[in-house]
Amino acid sequence: MSDPAARAGVEGAADDEATGRTAPAAPATGRAAPARTRVLAQARFEAVGLLSHGEQLLVSIVLPLLALVALALVDYPELAVGPWDGARRIDVLTPGVLALAVMSTAFTGQAILLGFERRWGVLRLLGTTPLGRGGLLAAKALSVLAVLAVQLVVIGAVAALLGWRPDPFGLVVALVTVVLGATVFALLAACLGGTLRAEAVLALANLVWVLLAAGGGVLLPARVLPEPLALLVGLLPSAALGDGLRTALVDGGVDLRAFLVLLLWGVLAAVVARRYLRWSD
Repeated sequence: MSDPAARAGVEGAADDEATGRTAPAAPATGRAAPARTRVLAQARFEAVGLLSHGEQLLVSIVLPLLALVALALVDYPELAVGPWDGARRIDVLTPGVLALAVMSTAFTGQAILLGFERRWGVLRLLGTTPLGRGGLLAAKALSVLAVLAVQLVVIGAVAALLGWRPDPFGLVVALVTVVLGATVFALLAACLGGTLRAEAVLALANLVWVLLAAGGGVLLPARVLPEPLALLVGLLPSAALGDGLRTALVDGGVDLRAFLVLLLWGVLAAVVARRYLRWSD
């Protein structure tokens, strides 16, 4: 798979010849804009950059939509898995596709973007501006949430046309689960994109995406796998995110085990990222 986000890192620090966009600049008064303005401007710039690249849209929206339509329409035995026995196929599949979208944007896209931003010195440059490192990280988090909002609306609309009817209360729980899952995968992206060379990040991020999508408990519950593989896959953050969304949107419940797994992965990733993330090669 080609690089879905590397060029966005270069555009974050310089003019984009193809689009004519420029990175956010400080006001002409000679003083830095307020911190909130700086963060929002950078977040808007990064979100537009992510949404304007066809390769990133392919990974974040098109592929999850293709998976949703294919799994919903192709004839195969009905899902009968643990607590979702008797649930309609589309109701079990849609939360998994939403989890795949979260993973695509928060992990794959951000890891590759971070790796190439380090390679081209973008992180080091922005870290020395009034935006600062903290402001840059906050802007990246907001841009991920903005892109996720677009993804969830599009995927949810297509799923609704296919007959998806989520539990109303579960929508609130699902929103919390998405934010937690996006945070965990963004931290994992920082561990990968902030430590390895850009080419290695590109290869590994895409490989991990494919492996988790195929057998990481994302699209289908880990319970469909044979033991003891099902137990091991169930400990992955991908499976925890998928199960958390399925429990919320199918049953309107809260999967405390999934939340605990995500929190543990988040703490571990935060410790590793804080220790090993490099702002330049």
